[in-house]
Amino acid sequence: MTATKEVTPAEAQEIEATGHYVTAELCGEKLELVPPGAWRQSWQRKLKAGDMDEFMECVLSADSYGLYLDLDPTNDEIGEFLNSAGEAAGETVGKSSGLSRSSRTTRRR
Repeated sequence: MTATKEVTPAEAQEIEATGHYVTAELCGEKLELVPPGAWRQSWQRKLKAGDMDEFMECVLSADSYGLYLDLDPTNDEIGEFLNSAGEAAGETVGKSSGLSRSSRTTRRR
C-alpha cells in the first residue's frame, strides 16, 4: 500500500482550505477522502464509537464510499489506509501519546 507523494505543511493547509480530497490506497484500490485535519468532530465520534461504515460515508467521496463497501476491508487494512491518507495530506493520524507526566514532583504533606 502506498500513499501519494508526501506534501509540505503549506500544501496540506491548502488542501484543507479548498476542501479537496486526498488519495490513498485501500486493498489495492485508490480512494478519495477528506484530509484528516478537516474531519468534523461528529465524524470522529462515529469513528470512536466503532461505526466505521457511517464514518467512512462522511470522509470518503461518494464513488469511493461505494468502492469501500464492495472491498469489505479488514481493520488492519483500514488502519493502513487512514495512516496512508494522513501521510498524503501531510498529517499524522493515529493514537496520540496522551498527556505526559510532569517532571516536577508534588510535595507530600
